[in-house]
Amino acid sequence: MSTNSRRDFIKDLGLLTAAAGFSSVLPLDVFGAAKKEFFSISLAQWSLHRTLRAGKMTNMEFPLKAKNDYGIHIVEYVSPFFNGKETDKAYVKELKDMTRNEGIQNHLIMVDGEGNLGDLNQANRTKAVENHYRWIDTAKTLGCKSIRVNAAGKGTEQEVKSAAVDGLGRLSEYGKKNKINVIVENHGGYSSDGQWLSSLIKQVNNPYCGTLPDFGNFKISPQKSYDRYKGIAELLPYAKGLSAKSHDFDAQGNEIEIDYSRIFKMVQDAKWTGIVGIEYEGSKLSEDEGIKKTKALLDVILKQDS
Repeated sequence: MSTNSRRDFIKDLGLLTAAAGFSSVLPLDVFGAAKKEFFSISLAQWSLHRTLRAGKMTNMEFPLKAKNDYGIHIVEYVSPFFNGKETDKAYVKELKDMTRNEGIQNHLIMVDGEGNLGDLNQANRTKAVENHYRWIDTAKTLGCKSIRVNAAGKGTEQEVKSAAVDGLGRLSEYGKKNKINVIVENHGGYSSDGQWLSSLIKQVNNPYCGTLPDFGNFKISPQKSYDRYKGIAELLPYAKGLSAKSHDFDAQGNEIEIDYSRIFKMVQDAKWTGIVGIEYEGSKLSEDEGIKKTKALLDVILKQDS
């Protein structure tokens, strides 16, 4: 065998061995090919908000913790934890380079405190729209796909919806120019009404405008809640991500308030695929334990699908 032939043989053997080893850790379809899981798992930074607020971890350290402590390679940021550095080009580049070098995917930024996109006052609404521009710019630099915003305002359902169609619509046009999705979470008030929010997104009518259905945020007011499963079903057609909210678990590892099996049956029936973010918000378990319990539950669901 010539030197070149021997080199090619060794190379081919190495590729086959690597492929065999890799396929052994993936579910296979009936033809023996690796089966693509119908969702990937990300970690929402809010799951660690107590740690971050206590100064025990920085925004820059969050992605590494997601990877090293939980084996999660996709992350979702929350805007206040940038501590005003979202316009610091050197800081954003450092975060981008670090995550890229570590094989971590930046998925989205959850933006809060930048004004109401459904404010009835046009000047205030315009200010809110413009306040979000820099977050789209930051998301684009980091390689994120989306920013999460709030469709909030004070007024009647129809008044706030009309205002939000304008505010969200204008912001989504800026998102479209930059190829960044602008997605709305059910996050209290009218937005926790699945019918209201889905009709809002439909009226905006922009492919870069969608929803981020949160499994737990269906409290319209202290006295009124929306049916969780009805709401998720209404928001799924526009979903560009899912937020797996969790609080507490039973002895079998199931979330005690939210029927994850029922939700993911709906997700599969809708033929939705994408990224599901862990958002642990409980108080009985530590943040570490809550994140691990939620990931274990999602892993079980993925295993059942394989």
